[in-house]
Amino acid sequence: MPGTAVVQSGNYLLEIDAGFQIDAFVLNDPTSGVLNNTTYVLDGTTSFADVTAGTLHIDVVRGRKDTGDQFAAGTMNFTLNDTLADGVFNPFDTSSPYYDANQDVPGLAPMRQVRLRRYNSLGVAEYLFKGYVVNYNYSFQLGGLDTVSVNCAEEFYILAQTAMNAYNPNPQLSGGRISSVLDLPEVDYPTGVGARNIATGTVNLGHDSSYNVDAGTNTLAYITQINETAEFGRVFMSRAGVFTFQNRIGNTLSGSVADFHDNATGVKYDQVGISFQADNVTNRVVVTGLNGTSSTASDTASIATYFIQNNSITNSLLHDATEISTAASYLLNPDPEARYTDVSTTFAMLTTAQRDTVATIDIGDTITIEKSFPSGGGTSSLAQELSVEGIEHHIDFATGHRVHYWTAPTTIVFELILNDATYGTLDALNVLG
Repeated sequence: MPGTAVVQSGNYLLEIDAGFQIDAFVLNDPTSGVLNNTTYVLDGTTSFADVTAGTLHIDVVRGRKDTGDQFAAGTMNFTLNDTLADGVFNPFDTSSPYYDANQDVPGLAPMRQVRLRRYNSLGVAEYLFKGYVVNYNYSFQLGGLDTVSVNCAEEFYILAQTAMNAYNPNPQLSGGRISSVLDLPEVDYPTGVGARNIATGTVNLGHDSSYNVDAGTNTLAYITQINETAEFGRVFMSRAGVFTFQNRIGNTLSGSVADFHDNATGVKYDQVGISFQADNVTNRVVVTGLNGTSSTASDTASIATYFIQNNSITNSLLHDATEISTAASYLLNPDPEARYTDVSTTFAMLTTAQRDTVATIDIGDTITIEKSFPSGGGTSSLAQELSVEGIEHHIDFATGHRVHYWTAPTTIVFELILNDATYGTLDALNVLG
């Protein structure tokens, strides 16, 4: 089972870092002790064990269900059939190809890297999840199937295990502050485009003594505070395991990556959620910075209709009075709005091209959901363009692949088109790009 699976259209590849190098130089070994440029090298190459053939099903959950929720570490849980695999996942099996004989330890151990990829119709591998194994739960049954349940988490899990030393921040935009925190020696987060995708940010964060960070502050909690009390954008791990920070959620340049329709003209779906509730209303907001600067925004008409629906932030990292006032107004949502909250489809319903598209949709992308409704003697339809906030993949190697997207409202703007009767006027809905 170790190695790379045969690559075919639509195949999946689930791999776990076995914890040792397959071509590492070993001193005094008659074969691997010969240092050359083609076979054995000093640092070796990480050996990833292909466990796809022994996998029964995989569940991936990433992102959030609503913009009012916080982003937490995404998870992947999968079940391995150890009976089918002849016991090679057993941590006590020293003859397992995944056992590290040099160190006399199981290769498939907690905190090893894990990655799930799907090969599209062109044979290109696209990540669906990248993270770390948190734990293995073994279930051994006399005369029955031996299974292993594997629980995994994104890099956020590791950030949540780190703490900051006492930190006196400099004047910075929110993106710069996040980068500085990740660069701290006690955090030591990887750098480069393959590890980080951090936007500049749109707000200035406080930096006087009121904003000093105490020693022992949880790293992920502080980064979350930057976003949830000041920027109000998105902080998440991409499907390829890249730490991603996006600016304050605002207007979205039109360009849906997938159109989900129930009339056979787009991507078919079999489940859609519709919400129209008072919980979506926020008509009074109080934002207070750590320096005591505070601002209140309210909508009297909404309060008269829906009573007071309050949101209070008492630990904002904003310090400028104008930006605090702007934040309070930004968080107002005075009127409930009926919208599509989520959509789900199964790959068995889709064309090959559609499967390739929906598999790679990520958090922050825009999708369209359209549904038909009975209206009088006929039907009418309603389409909404929505941002993707959460993603779930449910892959069963016996029944197929289902994907579920959680969405949020977004204000769509369109790119200016010269001389066009509709899009040729530069205004709030037509922008330069």
